[in-house]
Amino acid sequence: MFYEGILGIPRVPKPPHLDARGGCWFEAGDLRIHLGVEEPFRPARKAHPALVVDDLPALIGLLAEGGFPTREDEPLAGWSRVYVDDPFGNRLELMEPAAGTRGVRMRTQYASGRGDEGSTRGTSTGSSR
Repeated sequence: MFYEGILGIPRVPKPPHLDARGGCWFEAGDLRIHLGVEEPFRPARKAHPALVVDDLPALIGLLAEGGFPTREDEPLAGWSRVYVDDPFGNRLELMEPAAGTRGVRMRTQYASGRGDEGSTRGTSTGSSR
């Protein structure tokens, strides 16, 4: 629901020899988010990937509709940004370049939660493996 349904990053099958380890993979274009399983499980509360998006306010709205509240943090020059926890408790940073600045972007699409209507474009700063 979260990665695929709200962020619009499709879940892809893991290679058979890695599938037995558990976890799941989400990929779109050059973006790779690979979630693993550890025992005992401890969510990543400090270390986190940052995803650069085109319309942060719209995504914040979609996350709120899906039951995923966002948190603001200290300002970062040239960026609007918030944090959100995925369903497993891992912290993600969502960032959008401030007007007049440019960030390095890799394309993915996040969903509106309402079918194809209202879908917006998102991007990522890189991968998390």
